[in-house]
Amino acid sequence: MLMLEKGHSTAMNARIVGSGSQNLVLAHGFGGEQSVWDKILPDLTKHFRVLVFDWIFSGAVKEEHQDLFDPEKYSSYDAFADDLICLIDEMNLKSAVFVGHSMSGMIGCIASIKRSELFKRLVLVGASPRYINADEYEGGFKKSEIDDIVSNIEFDFQNWAAGFASLVVDARDPPSVETFRKSLANMRPEVALSVAKTVFYSDEREILDKVSIPCTIVQTTSDIVVPNSVAYYLQEKIKGKSTVEIIETNGHFPLLTAHQQLLDVLKGVLALSN
Repeated sequence: MLMLEKGHSTAMNARIVGSGSQNLVLAHGFGGEQSVWDKILPDLTKHFRVLVFDWIFSGAVKEEHQDLFDPEKYSSYDAFADDLICLIDEMNLKSAVFVGHSMSGMIGCIASIKRSELFKRLVLVGASPRYINADEYEGGFKKSEIDDIVSNIEFDFQNWAAGFASLVVDARDPPSVETFRKSLANMRPEVALSVAKTVFYSDEREILDKVSIPCTIVQTTSDIVVPNSVAYYLQEKIKGKSTVEIIETNGHFPLLTAHQQLLDVLKGVLALSN
């Protein structure tokens, strides 16, 4: 098995931009790449040191590093959390505010349990510990619906990517839909299939009461991927002091479609964390 032990920053296209005494880490979700943060990055870099990077599954990862993605290794969020810890160590960051979109929210939670001193606060944007409905838990999907997603990725990834992008990004913002579609379609189909299985079949509810870092949970008013009830479930179950911030927009990508509102939330969070 190929191991991503050294040179995380190179393989993951990591860079620190901006200046200031406070460290901020931005982590994109499934189908994304670091460019999804482009709308909020210029404003943040005026005041903070910001680490951006591409997860090893991203289509933005250079060809010479693509074989570092191992489906078996990355069949759970645990390996991603280890990569995040190694990257933060390599970049010599401490006590950072971590902003994780979608799957990265849970990855940040796991990393904070393993190495709490690396994190000052977690900001979970559209995060979910489980996507499949269960007894007394609304994940948003029936198992059969997740099975269909996986089958469609396997059958015709590019067609699925176009349809999925138009569903999860606010359709009233066509340029943002296209931004995500391109990023998603840039993934290798076999990698997208593997990561989709990891994400959509995940169940991280058991780890939430081990998360002691303060959390800000950011949710849009209408997200087809994550019901609003999930945000309040996270708030209830996470051990650390948690607050929920609702952004008035549709879709799973406020970082693309409501970036000013997200920026306002982040500025409030960062002021609290000084």
